[in-house]
Amino acid sequence: MTVASTLRRLPLRTSAGAFILDSGLQKWRADEQTAGALHGMAGGSYPMVKKVDPPLFLRGLALTEISVGAALLLPVVPTLLAGAALTAFSAGLVGLYLRTPGLREEGSVRPTQQGLAIAKDVWLLGIGTGLVLDALTSRRQRPAAG
Repeated sequence: MTVASTLRRLPLRTSAGAFILDSGLQKWRADEQTAGALHGMAGGSYPMVKKVDPPLFLRGLALTEISVGAALLLPVVPTLLAGAALTAFSAGLVGLYLRTPGLREEGSVRPTQQGLAIAKDVWLLGIGTGLVLDALTSRRQRPAAG
């Protein structure tokens, strides 16, 4: 990894990582009412979630967010791995946005006022995809022939 690639990726990793880590920590401390609300929303878009107890679902979601956020913030985690984790996680969030009625204007991907907070997750998907592509296309420094 070069200094240039580290610096190039730093703003993406720290902004997304701090945001997701904070979200996970907030969910970790959330109450049962919050667990029920998030569980209900997720269960409407992903039916398999309905089989999980709401507090357990919230703990799992919180741990996932904390893990993804930490992976992005810790420089020892390879960019490809951190970017792949962010891409997978944010793809699920974008799927939630696309599947939940009332979050989008009818016949459009444009968010309603209620969907605006979730529509922003498309930026996380873009950051994750960018990190993965950057890691895959960056050339490793080769030692000079001597």
